[in-house]
Amino acid sequence: MADPRGFLTTTERELPARRPVPIRLMDYSEVYEKGDPAQLRRQASRCMDCGVPFCHQGCPLGNLIPEFNDAMYRGELPRAVELLHATNNFPEFTGRACPAPCENACVLGINQPAVTIKQVEVSIVDDGFAAGLITPVVPDRITGHTVAVIGSGPAGLAAAQQLTRAGHTVVVFEREDRLGGLLRYGIPDFKLEKHHIDRRLNQMRAEGTRFETGVEIGRDIDFAALQSRFDAVLVATGRLTGEGTARRVGETMAWWHAVAAPDGWRPGRPGWEMTVHVRLMHARVNRTMLSKGWDVEAKGLPINQADMAATNGLFSATFLLGTLVLGIPHSPADARAVMHLWRWMGHVMGVEEQFLHSAPRRGLRDMYHFLRTSPPPDGDSRVLAESLLASYGGTEFPHAAALRGRLDIARHRSIATYLNGPAGMRELGLRPALPWFPALVIPANLLLHGAATVSPRVRVAVERRGDRRIRRQIARYSRGAVTPLV
Repeated sequence: MADPRGFLTTTERELPARRPVPIRLMDYSEVYEKGDPAQLRRQASRCMDCGVPFCHQGCPLGNLIPEFNDAMYRGELPRAVELLHATNNFPEFTGRACPAPCENACVLGINQPAVTIKQVEVSIVDDGFAAGLITPVVPDRITGHTVAVIGSGPAGLAAAQQLTRAGHTVVVFEREDRLGGLLRYGIPDFKLEKHHIDRRLNQMRAEGTRFETGVEIGRDIDFAALQSRFDAVLVATGRLTGEGTARRVGETMAWWHAVAAPDGWRPGRPGWEMTVHVRLMHARVNRTMLSKGWDVEAKGLPINQADMAATNGLFSATFLLGTLVLGIPHSPADARAVMHLWRWMGHVMGVEEQFLHSAPRRGLRDMYHFLRTSPPPDGDSRVLAESLLASYGGTEFPHAAALRGRLDIARHRSIATYLNGPAGMRELGLRPALPWFPALVIPANLLLHGAATVSPRVRVAVERRGDRRIRRQIARYSRGAVTPLV
C-alpha cells in the first residue's frame, strides 16, 4: 500500500490546471498542462490497495492499478513503467482518450472523490519516455512465421506489436496515407496530440514491424492473394468508411422518409417511434459517458443541444434551402408545414424550445451560427467526406453497375461542388467538379415542380414518384441492409 493514511491526508482529487481559454482558442492542443509531480504523488498515495480492487474489474485491460500507484508514490518510475506496460501496449493513448471506468469503480469513490487513476497512468508513460525508459523491445529470435494485419488503428497496432515481439514477421496494411486509424482520424488533437502516435510508431519500426500505407485490401491487393503470402491474416478495420458509411446513409434516409410520410408525426407511427429511439440513444450515450468520468466542464455533454439542433435544422431549414437552390420551388404554406413538422419532431427528439423555429430564416441563422462556431474540417472530416462520396459508387444497380456507380459519384460530386463551392470541397479534401448536373436538373425541376404547384394531379404524381425513388435509394445505398419503415 502506498501510504496507509494517504486517503485520510488528501481527501480531494487534484488534476493538472487547464490551459487558459484565450490560449486554447489559438490552437487545438491538449487541454491540460503538465502535472505537478508532488500533486501526482499525493494522488497516488490515496490508493488504498483494496483487498478486492474493483478498479481491476472496471478497467477493460486489467491494469495493475494499485501496484503502479504504489510505485509512483515511492518514486520508482522504472517499476511503474514496467507494471503499466505489462497489461497495456499504449498507455499514452488510453491515459488520454479512455473514459476511465476504473475511476468509476474505485472503492474510495464510495465516500470520497476517486483516485485520479487516469492522470497517474498518462504521467507514468510520459515521464517514462522522457527518462528514456521506454525503448524498442527487439525479439531474441525470429520464428519464420509471417502475419498480415489489416488496419492500423489501436487494435491492429497492439496486435502487431505483440506479434512482432513474439518473433513473427508482421506487416501492417493501412488504406489511408497515414497510420493510426481511429487514433489519428477519430480523436481530435485536444484529446490526443498526434506526435504521441508517431513516437510509438517509431518504436514499433525499430522493433521490426513493417507498415504499408495507401494500400486497400480488395482493391490494391486481393484478399486471397494476401492469404497465400502470409501464414495468418488479422482483420482489424473500423467502420468509419466502406459499408458502415453506406448503411448509416440508408438509416438516416429511412428515418427522414418515415417522418415525412403521411401521419408520420403521430405517436405510435414509425417516424415518431424512430425519433423517440434516437432520443433514447442520445440519452443512453450521455448517461454512459457521464458515469465513466466524462469531463463536462471541459468538453460539454457528449451529445449536446447543438448536435441535436443541427440535425433538426438539416432536416428542416437546410432542406428547404437545398431544394430551392436546386430548382424546386415551394409555397410559403409548404415551407411552414415542413418547419412545423420538424419543430414537433425536434421536440420529440429533445431539442430545446429556443432552437425550434417556425420560420426557415430563423432556422438558417442557427445553422450559420453552428457552422461558424465549429472547428474547421480535420483529417477525420476528410475521411468521412470521402467515404460518403465513395458510398454512392458502391450502389447495387441491376445493370451496368460499374458505369452507373461512377456516374453516381460524378453526379454527387457535381451537386456537392454546387452547394459547397470549390473552396469548401477542397477544405473537405475532395476534388471540385463542374456543376454539370445542377445545370441539367434545375430547369427540369423548375418545369416539373412549377406544374405541380398549379395542378393537383401533377403534384400527386410527383409525390408518388418521389416516394418510389427514395425507397429505391434506401435499399441501394444500404446494400439492402436497411428497409423503408413505411
